[in-house]
Amino acid sequence: MPVSPLYQPDPLFAQLGPEFADPVAAARFPQHLLRWRNQPWAERVGLGELTAPEWETHFARFEALPENMPSPLAMRYHGHQFRTYNSQIGDGRGFLFAQLRDDAGRLLDLATKGSGQTPYSRFGDGRLTLKGGVREVLAAAMLEALGVYTSKAFSLFETGEALTRGDEPSPTRSAVLTRLSHSHLRFGTFQRLAFFERPDLLHILIEHALTAYYPQHLHLAAERRAAALFGEAVVANARLAGSWMSAGFVHGVLNTDNLNITGESFDYGPWRFLPASDPNFTAAYFDESGLYAFGRQPEAVSWALAQLGGALSLVCPSTALEAELARFVPAYQEGLRATMFGRLHLERGDVSADMTFLQSLFDWLTQSQAGWDQFFHDWVGGAASVDRATQSPQAALYADAAFDPIREGLEARTGDSALLSHSYWSRPTPVSLVISEVEALWAAIAERDDWLAFEAKLADIAALNAALGVSCHGSVAGRD
Repeated sequence: MPVSPLYQPDPLFAQLGPEFADPVAAARFPQHLLRWRNQPWAERVGLGELTAPEWETHFARFEALPENMPSPLAMRYHGHQFRTYNSQIGDGRGFLFAQLRDDAGRLLDLATKGSGQTPYSRFGDGRLTLKGGVREVLAAAMLEALGVYTSKAFSLFETGEALTRGDEPSPTRSAVLTRLSHSHLRFGTFQRLAFFERPDLLHILIEHALTAYYPQHLHLAAERRAAALFGEAVVANARLAGSWMSAGFVHGVLNTDNLNITGESFDYGPWRFLPASDPNFTAAYFDESGLYAFGRQPEAVSWALAQLGGALSLVCPSTALEAELARFVPAYQEGLRATMFGRLHLERGDVSADMTFLQSLFDWLTQSQAGWDQFFHDWVGGAASVDRATQSPQAALYADAAFDPIREGLEARTGDSALLSHSYWSRPTPVSLVISEVEALWAAIAERDDWLAFEAKLADIAALNAALGVSCHGSVAGRD
């Protein structure tokens, strides 16, 4: 394969040895039909020059990348699932395939979903539905556009198998997804070692995590290293929770095996975006108690962090860990303020006053039932969008006296209006990704093999990304 000078293989996790993962082989699929190739991110990790056959070789057959992991590894972990501890899980339909550096020097993982059975598959077939793959591509793209620190859908192949599932019409089409992520070290990776009472392995994992992600703490003594790693995880995940709230995103399954130490959102199953503010809105049909409802996500992340702290208490005094966990609330507030004001392009001021304004805004959004995305679309730039807001489909809500305090808060924090020159803001309605839209574009694929709506939605999300000036976003791969 042509190796770009940007390609920097660095398979650190494989050096940890057999106590942390199991070598596995990828499934062999009857078909390899490329449905998504994230070319911009491929270029950032030095894989943009791969030809179509080479891409298929590495991301459908999973032959090793040069100087990278010789064999895929199914990672070992446990986790609290809906607050019940499960010691029978691990990578059951995926594996870590490679590690490499991006153009900013970050260590990133290439890992799979739907690549076949592993020792942790239990009664599962190790496969991914094509619908599940499509949904993950969409979720990651939308979250990236909205400024959430998220994994990226890197590659999606349709694989030509008929799968049986209890929660969607069967048989259904199959796929294999490759995800680009900043760490798959889950909270449950540490919990597993505590479960087996292996402080020796915990020390090894902590040193690895600091080396790979937080090397500024490597000079500390062993006891302090655990607390420092925990503190980084607390702050990163608190900020992540804040960014989900500003995006109007409901992850759906915030188990401790679905949260990682770098605070990056990943693993998109029953996710939803809010049509309108509702603290009790849930994404998963099986979340009958609303444990992971929209308004309870910060609580869920804080609880999960406490379980990580409990695992680390095997090698670190609880008082040191409790002091780090206390950082959650201010970090959450800062993450929420940064992402809400970033999405609206407002200027931040006094923290207390800003948080009071945001609480009033959330209350108004809930009481008015204004369209979530429509509000952010209408008021980007604060006072700079007053005239735009009068043309909104929900302009009547803004004319109501109940909105007056919100209008005053927006106008008082008016930021740079230069972004309004982007053509995206001339749209009367925003790009959104509520469940009805997702189901409609999937229906076109399922019924007619029509990918135009999927491609159009990704192009719209890319336009939103560009308009907000957040970051680089993947592009739609050509269909065979």
